[in-house]
Amino acid sequence: MPTDLRDKVALVTGGAGGLGAATCRALAAAGAIVVVADLGEEPGRRLAEEVGGHFVKTDVTTLEANEAMVGFALETCGRLDLVHLNAGIVSGCGIGESFDLDRYRRAMAVNLDGVVFGTQAALPALKANADGGAIVATASLAGLTGVPYDPIYAANKHAVVGLARSLGPALVPDKVRYNAVCPGFSDSAIIDGFRHDLVESGIPIIPAEAVAGAVVALMESDATGECWFVQAGREPGAFGFRGIPGPRPLEPQA
Repeated sequence: MPTDLRDKVALVTGGAGGLGAATCRALAAAGAIVVVADLGEEPGRRLAEEVGGHFVKTDVTTLEANEAMVGFALETCGRLDLVHLNAGIVSGCGIGESFDLDRYRRAMAVNLDGVVFGTQAALPALKANADGGAIVATASLAGLTGVPYDPIYAANKHAVVGLARSLGPALVPDKVRYNAVCPGFSDSAIIDGFRHDLVESGIPIIPAEAVAGAVVALMESDATGECWFVQAGREPGAFGFRGIPGPRPLEPQA
């Protein structure tokens, strides 16, 4: 039976950006109370006002900031039901001559630490709900295939995919569903540096609303441990890992 999102409290990191903002609007349209978490204070507050929600300034690269973000949601809204760990950046470096230690650490801190820390901070609140809750992390098609032109980005997105596939079954006893969404080239700031090249090459750019729709569908579903691809011209769905069975859910403790 689909989960009714009306009056659920939803927290979205990177909430003021392209994919995050689209998800905030989609969640609000579904009846959820939205907490927009972002470093951008002006666009974040503006979006929160638009969707009738709340804004909290957050740097997802530290555990303390993630804990404060969740604390704000609990203090402001009284509970937390849904979390979209969406904040992300391009790496800006490769392996070899183009390697840059500061850019590497920043990319891993936002794209991987931000998901791990956000999960760690949110789980106690979700576990405290009688009916549990749901987390959706933004990975990428780069988390499902090789990306020679940005191996660092692919590495942290593969890690997010592995985290979702592992935590989904592990959190079944706590009634917390954990999934990832893996979009292709989508309308967000991440593609700004090569948007023109995509257009010139005839590669379709996925509307942010399509990705947001997949996030909301995952939150409404009973799915857990799944990684949903989002590609132009196709219905979003769970990626099939051929020949690799998914881990079995842990049995509740007696």
